[in-house]
Amino acid sequence: MGRKFLYFFASLIVLVIAGGFAMNLYSDELTQWAFVPTTKFEKQEELVKSIYDDDRMWFAKAEQKQNNPTLWRPDGAPVPAKRGNAAVFFVHPTSYTAKDHWNAPLADTDSQVRARIFLRGLATPFADAGEVWAPRYRQAAIGAFLTQKTEGKAALDSAYRDVLLAFDHFIAKQPKNRPIILAGHSQGSLHLTHLLHERVAGKPLAKRIVAAYVVGWPVSVDADIPALGLKACSTPDMTGCIMSWQAFADPPDYARIMAAYNSTIGFNGKPRKDTQILCTNPLNGGSGAEETAESNLGTLKPNGDLSAGELIGKSVPARCDKNGFLLIGDPPNLGPYRLPGNNYHVYDYPLFWSNVRADALRRLARFRIK
Repeated sequence: MGRKFLYFFASLIVLVIAGGFAMNLYSDELTQWAFVPTTKFEKQEELVKSIYDDDRMWFAKAEQKQNNPTLWRPDGAPVPAKRGNAAVFFVHPTSYTAKDHWNAPLADTDSQVRARIFLRGLATPFADAGEVWAPRYRQAAIGAFLTQKTEGKAALDSAYRDVLLAFDHFIAKQPKNRPIILAGHSQGSLHLTHLLHERVAGKPLAKRIVAAYVVGWPVSVDADIPALGLKACSTPDMTGCIMSWQAFADPPDYARIMAAYNSTIGFNGKPRKDTQILCTNPLNGGSGAEETAESNLGTLKPNGDLSAGELIGKSVPARCDKNGFLLIGDPPNLGPYRLPGNNYHVYDYPLFWSNVRADALRRLARFRIK
């Protein structure tokens, strides 16, 4: 029981603290002391190119049935007669909360347990659209987001190299005409933007992308989107496009995120400062228009120990505000994991679980490789 409690408590910490946008988002002395590694940065050895042939390097892969967290279904979820024909590449968010290393060791048990918990809540909306592939990778520690030390960026760069290797393996295993869905959250979405820039933009692969769900990470309409190879989703029938949102309840306080965002450089090499953050409303397929709770097909509400969850329909509205954040009205009661400023970052997918599922299925049904 004690060890189970420690797992849950560690999950609570990472859910409440992890996943902010950039360096210094929560960089007060306490969080730096608690999470930023004080050890020397260890340059990560390059993984051998064949390493992702090993099933143990995947939380979910192809027809894997045993111990696959992406096959979990919440209570009330519909069961389709047949799964879609897409291949889904999902990059999980930060689950390594220790400060012993700048990058999570692959053998670290605690972060792997938490990653599986996250995948059950975040990746499962895509499981009916096709086989979900979710790689293990030497993610940057949570402390990499809480410091200006050069080690933080180095850790993120190292993590991305693993994700890139996993992605290249994933693509090599797919039939040439198979539709692809890309998705991630938080640190996973950061790596996903780099994948889009390096492996999709201007490449033949772009024609196979049904949609990319870059959720929980700010994307600039002007400084990023033109360099990512896909347009922003603006209608529910659009394919080959990007969905992105960051959820806040009223009254929102995202001043820290805006300050961090304004200090960064976009993929076009120009400052993101004062550029519009992409906000695509998951309740209406991308339009920024306001939608009432009536349009919400089902919010995933987890139970107390995150072992199960149920879908609650018509409970959460959504609208994009002028700054590019997704506002969800009064704070919903989904659990204790709300971040400061009414930030519902950890619920970005669960808030709209059924709508994301329907969105992926709808776009897949309309997708044609050009």
